[in-house]
Amino acid sequence: MPLVFAGVCSHAPGITGRADQADPAVRDEFYSAYDDMRAALEATEPDALVVIAAEHFANFFMNNMPSFAIGMADSYRGPIEDPDWLGIPRVDVPGNAELSERFITQVMRSTDVAYAQEWLFDHGIMVPLHFLTPRYDLPIIPANINCQGPPLTPLHRAWAFGESIRTAADALPERIALVGTGGISHWPATPDSGKINVEWDREFLDRWARNDRDRLLDYDDLDVYAQAGQGGFEIRTFVAVSAAAGGAPGTVHFYAPIPIFSVGCTVATYELDLAS
Repeated sequence: MPLVFAGVCSHAPGITGRADQADPAVRDEFYSAYDDMRAALEATEPDALVVIAAEHFANFFMNNMPSFAIGMADSYRGPIEDPDWLGIPRVDVPGNAELSERFITQVMRSTDVAYAQEWLFDHGIMVPLHFLTPRYDLPIIPANINCQGPPLTPLHRAWAFGESIRTAADALPERIALVGTGGISHWPATPDSGKINVEWDREFLDRWARNDRDRLLDYDDLDVYAQAGQGGFEIRTFVAVSAAAGGAPGTVHFYAPIPIFSVGCTVATYELDLAS
């Protein structure tokens, strides 16, 4: 069936772990946008949710750093972080190994991808799931793009990965939803933590909402590092979702800099043509 849902959202740990320190009005508007995204996702009645994230050395390190990886298990445990620190209880998140295997087999037709039968979820996946699948009753297929260990996955390859995901989803009889999580500009675990480049973020989101492939692939990593921090490398997850959306127009439902969350917080979706 055609891909039934495509969107992106932020995943910074402060979103749940420091919720009490944020401006309540802005925080609640952000949370409301997450609730609306959850409702829109649920309305498509997906059989599984693919979450493209940039994990933070929880499972992959410099001794084994795949450009792309997809999980293939019946369940996943998370968060790997201290639940009290993250503000999310540790839970078993459902997967579907058989569906994941068929999905990965389809992705492999056009993109070389690693797979993992064991995967510990960090905040990159758990924060979005906390809002989007709060009952943890939807099977998850986790995917990772290397955004952290140089040499980084090139942007055009992240785009190709997104195209492979769309082709795979369309080839399966199940209803597949897709969410990318990450950035946008942020400088985590540095003296600049809390810094946010609002102008850069808005320009990126404009390119994303227009699904402008050429402009989305026109970023240089050195410039991204200077303008958006090392956290800005996570635009790869957003780019992959753009590719999977196949030219569909997008809507940014929420964007605001929330310094105590250390990121420009985002919720956005694409308007997929489910009849195609």
